[in-house]
Amino acid sequence: MIQNEDPIIANSLWSATANPTSYFLPLSDNIEADVVVIGAGFSGLSTALHLAQAGQRVVVLEAQTPGWGASGRNGGQVNPGLIQDPNHAISKFGSEMGWRMIKMSGDAGRLVFELIAKNDIQCDVRPVGWIRAAHNDAGLKGLVRIAKQWAAYGIEMEVLDKAKIADLLGTGAYIGGIIDPRGGNIHPLNYALGLADAAHRAGAKIFGHSKAETLISNADGHRITTSSGSVRTAKVVVCTNAYTGDLIPGLRQTVVPIRSIQVATVPMSDNLRSSVLPGLHAPSDTRRLLSYFRTDAHGRFLMGARGAYSEAATKVRLAEARKMTRDIFPQLNDIKWEYEWGGFVAATADHYPHLNDLGNGIVAGLGYNGRGVAMATAMGKVLADWAIGVPAGELDFVVTPLRRIPFHGLHRLGVAATLARYKLMEKIAS
Repeated sequence: MIQNEDPIIANSLWSATANPTSYFLPLSDNIEADVVVIGAGFSGLSTALHLAQAGQRVVVLEAQTPGWGASGRNGGQVNPGLIQDPNHAISKFGSEMGWRMIKMSGDAGRLVFELIAKNDIQCDVRPVGWIRAAHNDAGLKGLVRIAKQWAAYGIEMEVLDKAKIADLLGTGAYIGGIIDPRGGNIHPLNYALGLADAAHRAGAKIFGHSKAETLISNADGHRITTSSGSVRTAKVVVCTNAYTGDLIPGLRQTVVPIRSIQVATVPMSDNLRSSVLPGLHAPSDTRRLLSYFRTDAHGRFLMGARGAYSEAATKVRLAEARKMTRDIFPQLNDIKWEYEWGGFVAATADHYPHLNDLGNGIVAGLGYNGRGVAMATAMGKVLADWAIGVPAGELDFVVTPLRRIPFHGLHRLGVAATLARYKLMEKIAS
C-alpha cells in the first residue's frame, strides 16, 4: 500500500513489489549545501545524481519518501519525445532551440536505459520499443504523420498494419500503429528507488519525511526549513510536479494536477501470458481518453486510464478500466483483479514541460503531461546543468518565466468538462 494516501488509490502493485532500499531519515540538523533539490521523484533524483557526480554538495528534501508521487505510481512506460510533434517545437522555439529540445526529448528513453545499466538498477527493464496503437483511421493518419516527421530527424519508426499490430499485442482491437524503437517499459517505483540509491552512493544527501516548509532568500543565498531542520544553499531546484504546493508563490498555478488510475490482475496463466502482449510491450492508444496497458514481471496485466477527483467518480473510472481490458482482451474476461491505485500527473497549458527560471538562483522543472519517466529523467540532467552554471541559452531545453494558468482555481471543473466532452466525442466517433 502507498503510505499516507487515500485508500481508494493506495493499493499499488508497484509498492507491493518494491525493492528494499536505503531508509532516508528526516532532516534533523542545520546543514549547508551547494544545491538543494525539493522533491524526490524522477526529475529531482536525476538532478541530484547528475549534480553529485559533478562534485556538487547536493541535498534532496522529500515530503514523503523517494518515488512517493507520480514517479512511483505511473505505468512505467518509457516514452521518448515531446507530446507535440517535432515540427511544432521548431515553429514555436526556433530552429536551434527547437532542435535541442527535439534531440533531448528523443534521447530521453536512451538516457533512462543508460542510467539503469550504469547504476545496476533492478527495475524489470524492457527496452522493447513503444507501440502507439490506432483505434481508427484518423488516429492512424496522425501516427503516420509523426513517424514521417521523426524520420526527417533520423529516427525510423516502423508503421504497423492491422495484422502486425495484432501479432505484437495479442488483440484485434486496433487497425494499425507505429513502434518507436527508443522506448520500452520499467518498474517505475524500483527505478525511482534505484535512482535514489545511486544518488546517495554518489554523495547526495537525501532526506525523507522532510517537507520544505519555508524558503527565505537574502544576499547570502537561501535558507530552507523543515519541521526539524534547515539547509542553507546557494541554489534551489524545485521538482514537485503535480504535488506542488505554495512554497514558491504562483508555481502551483502553472500546472493542472490530473489523476491517473491503474488496475492490475493476478498473475496470468502461461497460456494467457503467451497470448497477451507476447512481446512484453507497453502500448498506448490514440483515443482522446487515452488508455495504456502492459504486463509486469510476474505476468499480471495492468490497464491505465484517466482518473477523477472524487471517490465516487474514481470508483467508476476503475471499473471502466477493467471493462476496457475485457473489451480489448476478451481472453481476460474471467481473470481476477488484485490491485487498483492512482496518483496525479501535472499537465501544462501548452503541453510542453516547463523549465521556469524563478530568479535569484531558483529554478523549477515540472509539467510532464504523462510522459514523466523519460522526460523527467532528461529534465533532471538539464536542471543539473543549470545548477552548475551552464547559461540558459546553452541548455537543452528552453527556459521560460513563470506563467500562471488563468482561472486556475476552477481547474477541476475544467478537467471534468473536458473529460465529458472527450467521452461524448469518442461515443459519436465509434
